[in-house]
Amino acid sequence: MNSFGRIFRIHIFGESHGESVGLNIDGCPAGLPISLDDFMEDIKRRQGGSQKGTTPRKEDDLPIFKSGLFNGVTTGAPITILFENNNTRSGDYEKLRAVPRPGHADFTAHAKFGGYEDFRGGGHFSGRLTVALVAAGVIAKKLLKTYHEIGADEIDIQSTILEIGGEKDLEKGLDKAIEAKDSIGGIVECRVTGLPVGLGEHFFDSVESLISHAVFAIPAVRGIEFGTGFAAAKMFGVDHNDAIEGANGKTTTNHAGGIVGGYTNGNELVYRIAIKPTSSTPKEQQTWNWETNEVEAFTVKGRHDLCIALRVPVILEAVTAMVLTDLMLIDQKINRVL
Repeated sequence: MNSFGRIFRIHIFGESHGESVGLNIDGCPAGLPISLDDFMEDIKRRQGGSQKGTTPRKEDDLPIFKSGLFNGVTTGAPITILFENNNTRSGDYEKLRAVPRPGHADFTAHAKFGGYEDFRGGGHFSGRLTVALVAAGVIAKKLLKTYHEIGADEIDIQSTILEIGGEKDLEKGLDKAIEAKDSIGGIVECRVTGLPVGLGEHFFDSVESLISHAVFAIPAVRGIEFGTGFAAAKMFGVDHNDAIEGANGKTTTNHAGGIVGGYTNGNELVYRIAIKPTSSTPKEQQTWNWETNEVEAFTVKGRHDLCIALRVPVILEAVTAMVLTDLMLIDQKINRVL
């Protein structure tokens, strides 16, 4: 449901226009120094408000630590972090109650929860909750760095936007959406270096399975591929197989994307995700009206992202770090007490 992970276990909560959103992390080892400054770089990368193509809504997103820290260090107890919602305009959504927005969870959530769901700003189904994922990622990244401190390779996670609207020139892709007065999607890639060989658990907890599970918790994700991905379907086996060069598992090519048999193989982990156009488009659409029982013309009002893919890279890094940290703890490559 709202939890993910076996040892490094994340639970997120809150609604877009509620008092706050937040997370609880269980299983974080004791002895990890944590400060406000650790969070600000990644939180700023996720925020809208200043970047072209993102929502004008901007929250301060200062983490409020409620448990699990003492004298700036993790205690081994569950960590609770809150992020207040101070810049909301709930009135924008009152008039939409009768007309579920196409592409949003309005219709399905209403059917699931009988109309009791908080619909303002998408409620619990909003991308607003990804700030909690980013916070979990900050702590997970710090834990992964402790592996390097014992003499191993440094694990580095980097995500970049490859395309917007099919254009490798991102500015050009955004301009297409601005000209059309519509939203637009994109492709984001994640690369991880420094991983040990053998992370992963079979059958259902293969590295691809866990990453895919976590990735699809990010609103707007529509597809994922590892290594050569769907292009592999057009290749011969002899061309797709990665020849092993030596005892460290390095290969001459990396069509597998760093994962073989569900386990990391010592090469760079590479995968890409497809992000749909933001569902809230200013274009006129058709939708069902619950009150009149008729289909009618409809436009979305409020503050929304032109291209949600712009804010995804840091979230993608975060969920990747969450998965890898959990697997490292399972394999006891990160100690329970640092």
